[in-house]
Amino acid sequence: MAERSTGEHSEAWRQTLDVGLDPSSFRAPRRPSDARRSRDLHVCPGCGAGFVYPVDWAPAERNRWTVALRCPECEWTGGGVYEQDVVDRFDETLDRATESILDDLKALTQANMLEQVDGFVAALWADQVLPEDF
Repeated sequence: MAERSTGEHSEAWRQTLDVGLDPSSFRAPRRPSDARRSRDLHVCPGCGAGFVYPVDWAPAERNRWTVALRCPECEWTGGGVYEQDVVDRFDETLDRATESILDDLKALTQANMLEQVDGFVAALWADQVLPEDF
């Protein structure tokens, strides 16, 4: 019977996934200048975190939007009427953040699945899986 690898492939995957999940990537960005904060809706004016998201938005007048905002870090809420270009930048920032979250979710899902597969393979090799387990 051929020798089976019990963890080499999984370890390489884990190392790849670990690099992509550096805890420092989840830290709040540094507080930007006041001038930048007024133009970047995703940055909280209260705490400087870059996690502000829209609670509600609706067209206001010509090329302007009424946007209600919330910061999950400090619970700040606010909003106002903003120009189309500011709202467009905010929307693009939200899209990039969503993609980043989905990428992290995919990496975490793969890491969890690899851990479960490794545990199952180890149980099989140790004859710990019995017919009544199914």
